[in-house]
Amino acid sequence: MDWQWLFFSFHGRINRAKYWLTALIFFIAGLIMAAIGYALGQNMASQIVGGAFELVIFISGLAVVSKRLHDRGRSAWWLLLFYLLPGVLMGIGFGVFYATASMVLLAVLGVIAGAITIWAFVEIGCLRGTIGSNRYGSDPLAGASSLQTRAGSYSGH
Repeated sequence: MDWQWLFFSFHGRINRAKYWLTALIFFIAGLIMAAIGYALGQNMASQIVGGAFELVIFISGLAVVSKRLHDRGRSAWWLLLFYLLPGVLMGIGFGVFYATASMVLLAVLGVIAGAITIWAFVEIGCLRGTIGSNRYGSDPLAGASSLQTRAGSYSGH
């Protein structure tokens, strides 16, 4: 597997398994960085290393999700809808809440932001990609499905 392409290229497609693998790697790396930060304390060096790590994870996460969106046949511009819009809606809601003490708009915008977040989770993490080639590349499962078909025919299924 080409790890540099997986983590840092914005081109091509990845399936759900590779997406969840990268999520697991990000999670474990985050735990390790938290442990290192805890061991070193909150000094300037640990903050610089932590900030650099977070920047790398952020850029890598955008690349991974871009390829996952490509697998679904969607442009990486959908990242704006899935990642930016919920935060903007909640920011507006909290701004209005602090200015007027009205909970109604905050609640409505919170529900909309939550719905977008759930949609993003299902779209990126749960749904199968486009079957066959699309404008972003060939189906990453094309080889795997033919292997499964051959394996199934040998085992009597």
